[in-house]
Amino acid sequence: MAAVRTSIVLACAAVAALATSDVRMSADQPAPIPPVNDAPNPYNTIKDYFKLPNGRQWGSTSAVDIDKDGKSIWVAERCGSNSCLDAATNQIQNVPTILKFDTNGTLVKAFGEGMLIFPHGIHVDRDGNIWVTDGQDNAPRPARGGGAAAPAAGGNSGGGAAPAGAGRAGGGAPPQPQRANPAATKGHQVFKFSPDGKLLLTLGKPGGGNEPDYFFQPNDVYVVPNGDIFVSEGHASTPGSTARVLKFDKTGKFIKTWGKWGSGDGEFDQPHSIAMDSRGRLFIGDRNNNRVQIFDQDGKFLDKWYQFSRPSGVYIDKNDILYVADSESMSVSRNHDGWKRGIRIGSTKDGKVTAFIPDPDEKATGTSAAEGVVVDSMGNVYGAEVGPKAVKKYAKK
Repeated sequence: MAAVRTSIVLACAAVAALATSDVRMSADQPAPIPPVNDAPNPYNTIKDYFKLPNGRQWGSTSAVDIDKDGKSIWVAERCGSNSCLDAATNQIQNVPTILKFDTNGTLVKAFGEGMLIFPHGIHVDRDGNIWVTDGQDNAPRPARGGGAAAPAAGGNSGGGAAPAGAGRAGGGAPPQPQRANPAATKGHQVFKFSPDGKLLLTLGKPGGGNEPDYFFQPNDVYVVPNGDIFVSEGHASTPGSTARVLKFDKTGKFIKTWGKWGSGDGEFDQPHSIAMDSRGRLFIGDRNNNRVQIFDQDGKFLDKWYQFSRPSGVYIDKNDILYVADSESMSVSRNHDGWKRGIRIGSTKDGKVTAFIPDPDEKATGTSAAEGVVVDSMGNVYGAEVGPKAVKKYAKK
């Protein structure tokens, strides 16, 4: 009988261990929720609202924010292309990349000439200062068989990321994660400007740095009311890639970092954007994990939301309404079938999606629709677009 009892106890223990293991494994998998595509669209699209000077065309942009006045719009643009680095000379173009538009869409200020290679994220703090991340570098690009230049190891590769969803499948030698290139002398930094364009603060090593140094592929920046600065870093999906959030004090002194590449709670695969609600919670657009993760300001994981789709951009307005831009599902993405691209809108209080502005190009094969998103004090939504090279305004019907 003792042997039987022992066998039963061991069997029960094995079942319990297996059950616990299954729970741990499933915690790293996307929530099995159906696509959220059916919310109404209460907005009209206004194209060509923002006017550039004669002779200048829009380049790619993922960076858009609202001025301190609640009405004017700031955009960081990539020199009429998808990079400000001149491939022929390997020099940064002498073109202003940080642009301010008034409520009529007229350009009223421009600066940042020769400073940014790949402006990616932008944030206007409570004092009206402009923060911009530069997500690539100027490392020389080795030629491929005498043809076009190849991407540099330092992340100078167009979008700066491996194909979405790549790096997880087998076949051949495993891809190696990108790292900062010692040959780079510019890029991978975060800049703080006054509203008039004076450089006030620079974070990060010129040309980039690998952990524990910083940055490599900084995506977005956000400054909370006490002046602490948060930067999300890592724009590739190869296993082992940089993927974390860094915290600094208002002087730029490093405080801490959290996160690593992965799909578990508190791990990231392209932490692409940052926003904050009225409770001080940080919402991180964890793009290639197809979710928004929520943290306190010490990096404690609080929750994860999948219903807002694949977040390239996140923004929260003064009423705690969350706006999430999906620019990649069923085009660039290889791991998010059935979800439509566009901007999903809902409350941070209950997480319910209540509105959806769809991408009009349903057959796009590349990045399309807004990648960056912001809302002015009158409720107008603005989407910064990488593929279509535009900034669109959406006004309520």
